[in-house]
Amino acid sequence: MRDPYDALGVSRSASDEEIKQAYRRLVKESHPDLNPGDPVLEQRFKEVTSAYDLLRDREKRERFDRGEIDAEGQPRAAWNHARRGRRPNSRKGFSAQDIFEDIFGRGGFKTRGADLSYTLAVDFLEAVNGTRKRLVLTDGREIDVTVPPGTDDRQTLRLKGQGTAGMGGGEPGDAYVEVRVEPHPHFRRDGANVHLDVPVSLKEAVLGASIAVPTVGGRVNVKVPAGANTGTVLRLRGKGVQGRGGNAAGDLYVTLKVVLPDPLDAALTDFVRGWTPKGQTDPRKKAGLT
Repeated sequence: MRDPYDALGVSRSASDEEIKQAYRRLVKESHPDLNPGDPVLEQRFKEVTSAYDLLRDREKRERFDRGEIDAEGQPRAAWNHARRGRRPNSRKGFSAQDIFEDIFGRGGFKTRGADLSYTLAVDFLEAVNGTRKRLVLTDGREIDVTVPPGTDDRQTLRLKGQGTAGMGGGEPGDAYVEVRVEPHPHFRRDGANVHLDVPVSLKEAVLGASIAVPTVGGRVNVKVPAGANTGTVLRLRGKGVQGRGGNAAGDLYVTLKVVLPDPLDAALTDFVRGWTPKGQTDPRKKAGLT
């Protein structure tokens, strides 16, 4: 801990008024609410406040000057003794709180409260469709946060007036909530569009079928065209993420994956063994893998 006289920038012979004026000046320069997010000035504020608390107390100042206590008010000798309880303040004058009120309140100086930051986890469908989530603030209050439809991962929501209180009648700060969207086991998002892999049976792929598939808004029926193959993509217009700011909703892209029976059907095996497709080409050659 720095020497309290050095911390306040005053001499050891400084008067009570000189000490008070030095403290007032340094409080204005280093108060955390006037310098949010500055750890250097925050530490400076703590030092000058601690120094003022010691020097404004007549008994403590005299004991410090005699070398009986250190800058933190601890006895320099008998370190193994338990710290004594604080005695009533015998010094008349302004306390630190008096000076705060004089600077920020009675003096008419207003300062806005500090902003606060939070994170809020929501699942994929809650982010796409919108939801309300309960958030516990640092002061213990609980508020419901509206997560609008189409919220992106790491998007920040502003809660006006939910930061720390202002001083001297200043307005409160805001709370900024970063939304963390948890991944979905099946859906994948690309902007306003959503992608989904859907398995289909061999029979459905060959003959075509009507199948039910999930969307971000519920299940719908889609038609699988006859002769569909793995990789065939079906586009469902407007079944993606809701549009924002007047923009149209995104689409859902369904990619088909042909799946053989498991376990393999004996009748299918016998059929394929005796089946000679007409005009069949090597699929690897067609894909350029030979």
